[in-house]
Amino acid sequence: MTVYLSRLLLNALNRAVQRDLADCQQLHRTLMKAFPPREAGAAARREYGLLYRMEAGNSSARQLLVQSALRPDWSFLPAGYLCPGSAPECKPVSEVYGRISTGERFRFRLRANPTRKISVDDASRPEGWRPMRVELRGETNWIQWLERKGGQHGFRLLAVQTDGKVPDLRTAPGGQTLGWRRAPGQAGGRAQSCLTLFAVLYDGRLEVTDPGLFQEGLASGIGPGKAYGFGLLSIARGG
Repeated sequence: MTVYLSRLLLNALNRAVQRDLADCQQLHRTLMKAFPPREAGAAARREYGLLYRMEAGNSSARQLLVQSALRPDWSFLPAGYLCPGSAPECKPVSEVYGRISTGERFRFRLRANPTRKISVDDASRPEGWRPMRVELRGETNWIQWLERKGGQHGFRLLAVQTDGKVPDLRTAPGGQTLGWRRAPGQAGGRAQSCLTLFAVLYDGRLEVTDPGLFQEGLASGIGPGKAYGFGLLSIARGG
């Protein structure tokens, strides 16, 4: 497993940055330019292990964290895209992830798109049904969703010391991520539909229960919407 973590300080006053912040599809396309060109699509994102998260910022600067399985080349970024005086930072984190063991505790941050799948009637399909994701609402549902993901990805949420049943976790609505989905083969054509994805920001503590699954989760991301800035699990010791 090879993993790199980049930190970019975006100039929020730059028009190209404003364009990317307003359209998650466009931001995804911009970030994919840091890697060798190949046929566009989710397969390319998975191959390069691209995950990213936009951190809260101010009117002039936004911090973007980018994780990838290949060292990115940020030299394509246009003049003024980054804040004056800043430069892309990139470091390998594979060795750190590879040393994680059972029982280790970490503080973590995750921007996720908690959803569940339902079947909806679709007359255009021969079988008449297709799966659709719907947003989960309310802190209880958000926490239960992350607990299920923890079971799949080799970690458990730690409880507050005063009550073993209450996770030591803060959740907050992260607003909506907007973008435009274009019709296949019409990259320069009109947008086919508007993308609206609901975000939840998790900050808390976890304990590793299965290092192998946990390392896979760190590398591949948690939950849906990974092409649009969701799923990057960031950890720090001291939990």
